[in-house]
Amino acid sequence: MRLKDLLLGLSIMCLWGFNFSVIKLGADQINPIVLTTLRFTFAVLPVIFFIKRPKVKLRYLVSYGVTFGVGVWGMMTSAITLGVSAGMAGVLMDLSLIASLLIGWLVLKEKISPRQTVGAGLILLGAVVSLSLEDGSVPLAGLMLVLIGALSWAVIGLIVKLANTQQIFAFSVWGMLFAPLPLAALALVTYGTEAFATLPEQMNGSVWFSVLFQAYPTTLLGYWLWNRLMTQYPLSTVAPLTMLTPVFGLLGSMIFHGETISDTKLLACALILIGFLIGQWQKSWLSRPRTQANG
Repeated sequence: MRLKDLLLGLSIMCLWGFNFSVIKLGADQINPIVLTTLRFTFAVLPVIFFIKRPKVKLRYLVSYGVTFGVGVWGMMTSAITLGVSAGMAGVLMDLSLIASLLIGWLVLKEKISPRQTVGAGLILLGAVVSLSLEDGSVPLAGLMLVLIGALSWAVIGLIVKLANTQQIFAFSVWGMLFAPLPLAALALVTYGTEAFATLPEQMNGSVWFSVLFQAYPTTLLGYWLWNRLMTQYPLSTVAPLTMLTPVFGLLGSMIFHGETISDTKLLACALILIGFLIGQWQKSWLSRPRTQANG
């Protein structure tokens, strides 16, 4: 990978990692589901008018939007509101590896290798260790929502695979069109009209920053640049970079929210990250590709 593209990839991981701290900035001030509703509303508008709809069945777009909006980020934002620290939220999202393995095994009849089993076991052990943290950074209720978010992230992978589209960015944008309304409905059912009635007086500069940062740099720019790298380099070259997202997530939480890293938290994070690395490991990561697009 060329140096400029490597730096670009690292910047994207930094962006996605720091995003958890930005989510907390907004979720500490307004309803978490409403915050997520605003995120996807701005992520879709007005860019959707300039992107042609991908040639996939409507059910895939709808299921993607609902799962990505409500299942992943609605739950993750709510988990942060319930007390899961911004740093641990990013780390615990790696639980999606376990869900992905189970979905692949149950739905796609994929085999689970011994290496993947070991990786999943370490991740699960790390999650259990995180429950023993005494600083309140991983409350049980919040962890349950993180588990739903991680499962939903794995389902997203299944939806994209079943949709069988090469227009990933267009698919993401058009899919996100179906996120705001279910999110708004969930906010109304769960919190009542007060969630929206108090919104005008709550929308200060930091909340607007949180909404717009999540919508444009994180969601649109981040995914567009990431898909660009995915088309230029082999998956085995690009995929390892995603393991840095939780690292930047922890770093961002330490810088912006003063999160402390105890020995127990460090152990939990290490188990999860090492488990994710083992579960995702490919021999090709150590070999230099013979050919490289645009290299």
